[in-house]
Amino acid sequence: MSLTTIIPLLTTDRLVLRPIHNDDVAGYTEIWSDPEFTRYFHRPTDPDGVWHALAGCMGCWVLTGVGPWSVVEKASGQLVGQAGLWTEPGWPGIEAVWFLRRDRWGRGYATEAATAALTWVFAQRPDLTEVVSVIVPANAASVRVAERLGMAYVRSEFLHDEAHAVYAVSRAGWVTPTTRQQAYG
Repeated sequence: MSLTTIIPLLTTDRLVLRPIHNDDVAGYTEIWSDPEFTRYFHRPTDPDGVWHALAGCMGCWVLTGVGPWSVVEKASGQLVGQAGLWTEPGWPGIEAVWFLRRDRWGRGYATEAATAALTWVFAQRPDLTEVVSVIVPANAASVRVAERLGMAYVRSEFLHDEAHAVYAVSRAGWVTPTTRQQAYG
């Protein structure tokens, strides 16, 4: 990709997935400072470290044409997390990623945001045969989201000095958001 990469704006019934802004640093710092949240995610908790992590997210867009979005709740206008796509050299494939601030857990936002990202990437990349999610096996909530997305466990991999379960959904196995909403409510 090039520096002219345009990050699209995606909307769902309850969420807006928008490009990451410099103004998001404080919101992400708050989210990543919650010890319960970071149980499965190794993230910086200081503003400088958060800024650098977000710069890496933006770099993913420029280098690969995919990346994560900031997730904003429509009703409140509040930054509630991040969702989208990730890949890097040596990664098992294009990955669907998601996380939400703890006070928004259990509302179906992760599935809703990831569905938008998966729908977008399968539409943009006709040659893409599957999307994966790389999950710490103990993170049962993320495993449930992956399963709601139609993903199935395919293998284990040791990535970033830690064992991860790799889940995947094929292009052929991906169902439309309307069908998914009917199946999972």
